[in-house]
Amino acid sequence: MTLNLTTVGILIYATMAVWLVSIVLHAAKAPGRRETFLGGFAIALAAFVVRWFEVSHVPLQSLMEVFLALGVAIWPLWMFCQKFLGARGVVSALVVGVVLLFPAGFVFSSAPQHLPPALQSWLFIPHVTAYMLSYTILVLAAVQSVLQLTGPQDGPDAHLYEQASSSMMKLAFPLLTTGLILGAVWGKLCWGDYWNWDPKELWSLATWLLVAAYLHFRSMYGSRFPKANAICVITVSVCVILTLIWINLGSKIFKGMHMYAD
Repeated sequence: MTLNLTTVGILIYATMAVWLVSIVLHAAKAPGRRETFLGGFAIALAAFVVRWFEVSHVPLQSLMEVFLALGVAIWPLWMFCQKFLGARGVVSALVVGVVLLFPAGFVFSSAPQHLPPALQSWLFIPHVTAYMLSYTILVLAAVQSVLQLTGPQDGPDAHLYEQASSSMMKLAFPLLTTGLILGAVWGKLCWGDYWNWDPKELWSLATWLLVAAYLHFRSMYGSRFPKANAICVITVSVCVILTLIWINLGSKIFKGMHMYAD
């Protein structure tokens, strides 16, 4: 674990500090809790913009940039899910935001990387953005499921958490599908085939299939099996983590074509 004392690193640490304060304020229901959540987002967005100028391309290549982007996405996606999908537990969203920014600030290298020819495509931004948005929503949905499983099972809260996680899975699925389709098109243009049996392709497909299976199961049985639904949502988030981290960090074992982010 190392300190990143660049401008971007300092902005990441400032975001984490502000969000930690926001967690305390939300827990105490004190004034300023909403403003600090928004303020942290503004600082994270500034870090993303500064990084963009530093590397001269959309900062979605390295794992440091990916986790920064995921952290930036937390506030707008949470606000949308809270307002329209019934998501609850803002403290949990703030915790997720801090956890996502931790690797960007303390783990992965912030050294600027040249964008390889394979990534210099008009598909780069929509493909990666679709996945980043879907992955963030899936993680937030998993948090709803964790809150469901760890709270009283016979009260209204458990039902509300289950409903929210279901709605968030439905929102993430078309984004996940878009990322998968754009990736296939990009693979055809770049490598000559729509599908190359790359480890990251396989884990992305596994995530998509699991979300599809969940949506099919829930369309058949609704909320009659809330614990099974919650476990499936959490399992999806595990697949997301494996897709994002393990395949990249295990590149010596899992050789593939997607080893751009390190």
